[in-house]
Amino acid sequence: MNCLSKNRESGFTLVELLIAMTIGLLILAALSSTFLMQRKTYDIQEQIVEMVQTARAAMDMMTREIRMAGYDPTDAGFDGITYNADQLQIQADIDNDAGTGVPDGDTGDANENIVYKYYNTSEYPYQIKRKTGNGSFQPFAENIQPFTFEYLDSAGSATTTTADIRQIKITITARTSKADADYSANGGYRTHTLTSLVTPRNLGL
Repeated sequence: MNCLSKNRESGFTLVELLIAMTIGLLILAALSSTFLMQRKTYDIQEQIVEMVQTARAAMDMMTREIRMAGYDPTDAGFDGITYNADQLQIQADIDNDAGTGVPDGDTGDANENIVYKYYNTSEYPYQIKRKTGNGSFQPFAENIQPFTFEYLDSAGSATTTTADIRQIKITITARTSKADADYSANGGYRTHTLTSLVTPRNLGL
């Protein structure tokens, strides 16, 4: 009799099993939700870091090249920066055909005639492209929304005259590569804007 009573008391009842399974599922759902939230946060932070680095790298390179605009030690007489509302053209005589770093009186060598242009088409969405010499435009920075530049004279006023250009004001707005459904502004894309006022060393000398 005691043996039968003991057997009836061992193990779990169906109700107890259902309660245990329910609690387990709730814990699993909470853990999964926490993991997914952390994963999303990590992915967003990774995109933000990439966005900021893209903007900074593009700005740094463009600034270095613009500062060299108009470098003309042989007095060849070319325009360091040519006014164009659609593209930014920079010229400097910094090398020769042999690539020895000695100016040769023209801007036909590598990285002496540089053009930046913004593209936002179905084929090339949100891109800054760059070309040198007679080459074709190549991707320079992606996920840019947008890229603008303004030509300024010695007084800091906007100018459309090539001979009067003394400064360039550049604005680059980078955006994340993917939209976030939980971010309401700008179609879900976070943005980061950099603005720089660059004064070429060799213009107007």
